Amino acid sequence: MAAMTWSLAPEAVDTPDATALRRAYYGDVAGRYWGRPATEAEVDEGLADDGVAALAAPTGAFLVARYGGEAAGCGGLLLLDGGRAELTRVFLRHAFRGRGGADLLMAGLEDAARALGARRTVLNTRLDLVEARALYVRHGYGEIPAYCSGPYMEIWYGKEL
Repeated sequence: MAAMTWSLAPEAVDTPDATALRRAYYGDVAGRYWGRPATEAEVDEGLADDGVAALAAPTGAFLVARYGGEAAGCGGLLLLDGGRAELTRVFLRHAFRGRGGADLLMAGLEDAARALGARRTVLNTRLDLVEARALYVRHGYGEIPAYCSGPYMEIWYGKEL
C-alpha cells in the first residue's frame, strides 16, 4: 500500500472541494466563537458576499491542500497595498492535523505571496484560535499593530518574506 502524501495547488474558490473547505472553516471558527455548532443557515449567511472572489489572480490566490487525494485544508491570500499580502481562511480539517499539512499550507501561501510581488505577509485572528496563533508564531510571524478592524479581529501578525 502506498504511503499517504500531501499535495498543494491553487484552486478556484467555487469548486466543490474548495466550497466544502470554506464551509468547514466557517463552521469551525463560528462554532468556536459561539460555543455551539453553527447551523447550515448560519454558515450560508457567513459565506454570503464574503469577498472570496478576490482570492484569485491578479488580486490573490486560494490554495487547497490534499492528503492522499482528499481535500484536507485551504488558505487564501489577498494583495493589499505597499507590497503586503494578507493570509486568510487558513484551515486544516481536524482529522488531518498533526501530519505536516499546516506547514505545507503556510509555505505555499508565502510562496504564492512572493509570486504575486508581496514582500510582507500579514494576518488577523482571534485570541481563542490558539492552534492558529501557535502555527503563525512557529512560522516566524510576530505580533504587529492593527492594520484593519472588524468584529472578529483581536490580534494581528506580520512577517517579512
